[in-house]
Amino acid sequence: MYAVYSLCLANLRKKKIHNGLIGLLILLSTLLLATSVTVILNTNNLFTEMHNKTHGSHEMLTLGNELHDPQKVHQWWNEQEGVTSSELVPFRTLGGITNHRGKESSAGLSAIGLYMMNTPARPYAVDELIFAQGNESLNPDKGDIWVPTSIAYLYDISVGDTLGFTTGENDFELKVSAVIVDIPYGGPFPSGARIWMNHQDYSEQFQAMQGTDQYLMGLRFDDYSQSPSYWEQFEKDMGTPYLDSKMNFGEMTAFYLIMNKAIGFIMIFLGFVMMVVALFTIGFTISDDILSNYKTIGVIKALGLSSRRLIGVYLAQYVLLAIVSIIPGLIASHFISNVIVESTLSSLKTGTNQVTLEGNLLSLAVGIFVFILIVLCVFFFSNKARLVEPMQAIRYGMSESDNSTMSKRISAKENLMISFGRVPLLVVIGLRNMLKNKKASLLMMLLAAIMSAVLVLGFILLNSLSSSSMKQTSPLWGYDASDVILQVNNKSAFSRAEFDKEILSDSRIKNIGWIGGINGVVSSERNLNAYDSDSQPPMNFSISVIDGSYDEVGFTTLRGENPRNKNEIAIGIKVAKQLNKDVGDVVEAYIDGSKHSFMITGVYQSIANMSNSARITVDVVKVNRPDYNNLDAVFINLKEERETDHVVNDLNVKYKESASAVKQQTLLDSTYKQAVASLILPMSIMGLLFTGVTIIIVYSISRINIRKESKTYGIYKSIGLTSTKIRLSVSLGIVALSAIGAVIGMLVGVYILPLILGSILSDYGIAELPLIMHWGGIIAFACVAMISAGLGSWASSRVVATTSPQILVIE
Repeated sequence: MYAVYSLCLANLRKKKIHNGLIGLLILLSTLLLATSVTVILNTNNLFTEMHNKTHGSHEMLTLGNELHDPQKVHQWWNEQEGVTSSELVPFRTLGGITNHRGKESSAGLSAIGLYMMNTPARPYAVDELIFAQGNESLNPDKGDIWVPTSIAYLYDISVGDTLGFTTGENDFELKVSAVIVDIPYGGPFPSGARIWMNHQDYSEQFQAMQGTDQYLMGLRFDDYSQSPSYWEQFEKDMGTPYLDSKMNFGEMTAFYLIMNKAIGFIMIFLGFVMMVVALFTIGFTISDDILSNYKTIGVIKALGLSSRRLIGVYLAQYVLLAIVSIIPGLIASHFISNVIVESTLSSLKTGTNQVTLEGNLLSLAVGIFVFILIVLCVFFFSNKARLVEPMQAIRYGMSESDNSTMSKRISAKENLMISFGRVPLLVVIGLRNMLKNKKASLLMMLLAAIMSAVLVLGFILLNSLSSSSMKQTSPLWGYDASDVILQVNNKSAFSRAEFDKEILSDSRIKNIGWIGGINGVVSSERNLNAYDSDSQPPMNFSISVIDGSYDEVGFTTLRGENPRNKNEIAIGIKVAKQLNKDVGDVVEAYIDGSKHSFMITGVYQSIANMSNSARITVDVVKVNRPDYNNLDAVFINLKEERETDHVVNDLNVKYKESASAVKQQTLLDSTYKQAVASLILPMSIMGLLFTGVTIIIVYSISRINIRKESKTYGIYKSIGLTSTKIRLSVSLGIVALSAIGAVIGMLVGVYILPLILGSILSDYGIAELPLIMHWGGIIAFACVAMISAGLGSWASSRVVATTSPQILVIE
């Protein structure tokens, strides 16, 4: 046993740097795997915990007075056992915050759709509000409002700030008295937010505003899986499907979970890759050590040390390394996970309820899993020590079969007609170094490929979500591609006929398209009096209504085309999947209370509502309502994009009492800047980790190869070859090798990894991940792998320059 202990310590002392690097690899793979598991687990747990704490709704109904009587709907749900319903909360919609702290608000704030709530007294049976900042109270005092964390944290709104609003007819300011967690409308990437007002302020500001109150009502089911049966009963009792808009639990949770699922997937994938690299490195090191010390092992075995104890030397060495490396990796993963979860779920964070991570046992299981993999790898490769025969080892320094093979190779090379005689010397030395150390070369090429894939994927994701790229990809995310969007805030002071006449006579304008929203329902194919337990429940989805052309304002489809006639419809991929319909099929739907039959002309994707949506023309609604005019936004395309700022300013000045204009780029920036911020940290960490690991491992492997070839390099120096040329030849060979790996990694990062990531986003209504391939940047990031490998190999070859030829030959 003492012999095993002594040899283990000798191995650790002899290769301090190399063992340290392997330990670092184990640490990093543990870190990535444990972090990814912790992030995914806590994302679901933290949201579920907060949802339960607030008695969060599973479905949110929006009710007007046209399709259903809100009081009757509310009464029906109050009578249902197993369902808790909230109060009917009146609200009016406004088109953004006009000023913040007395100054004009940012473009993002001014573009957010606002639900101005007539706040009932707390506590609430469903969707209770959690106070993150400010004093908790039953309702806001006069002159005060509560704002959600989703916009407060994103736009630096604090208690005591004043926010300005406009109804078109009247401008008013209110003071923020509290910042609250509002689960249904408080997720990341906010395009809308609920502003909770005092009852008296609400009455004063909106009593003269055109239109009537709408209502929000939340439903919380004891067993959410029973929701379809309740809606079937609703349709039976009311004689019609629910025709107003409805937001389900999946839509509420989507943006809370999407970023961390994407980040978790990337980290799990890269963690496994890092683990494979660590195992490959361990296997390479053990195999190389056995071959390099073949004669020594033969002598030790001849002296009586058994093969089992030789294997025990390697097991003891790497078990110790694993324990020392895994524990810090698990500890570090806790802190990094905390940073990632806090940045992506910041809207759930309160002053008194800081994010506390769970899953320590699962992280420990990850550490044990990594430990077991290392032990199995060490046992597999160290088992080669059993094959060492003492007599052959002492005589040949290798097995007799290997010696015979090597002799044949030498003879074959001497008889070759073609040789490296005409190839430059530096190239010969570099190629010889790679060909003689095939396993090491394979490992370095694999490292370059992995690093290139990681960097390229990170660059593609961040570049595709950048401001400059979003305008190009917005149609593939389900948005328009217009230049300017004008939102009508006060219809009583706005004349559409005059606006159309003036805007179309403007020489800067190319085309316009008026758009609005309406709710659609596809009811199950059956008689209302004959209920089938296997029938599908009614499906509610939002519908875009356009007076103009979808194609002109930039909306696109995955298959088919956008609707042009009143009997045509384009549907989102989630609707198509649930209805089992595709282009050319016929679908019947209730729209605005009337049943219509449509031919499906196209299928598209949209992340805004997880593709639970459809598109129709305004002619469909005008069949039953010829005076329909609920189109409250207009998309404007310009002949010259550089005129965008001027057009926006002109429109805001001219229609300041009734409408607000904003660049489409501004809306996209406000929506996606949070996604970019969430991605930068984890992608930067992973990019730096893989860059550092590549440099370190290339350095370590090159150092081993140089030590094995020290005598050869000593001879080179003694016959006049300079150290710089030797180092350069070695480095050039490794750079050429890493270039092959970088090309492979670049292709993986461009084509394979986005495809896998896209499968994760399919649950969120995205079938094809919209990416911008900036090949200049892709090639530049792929080249970083080559540069890293070159730096590692150049640094490792310094021993050639600092050691005299005589000592190298002696070694």
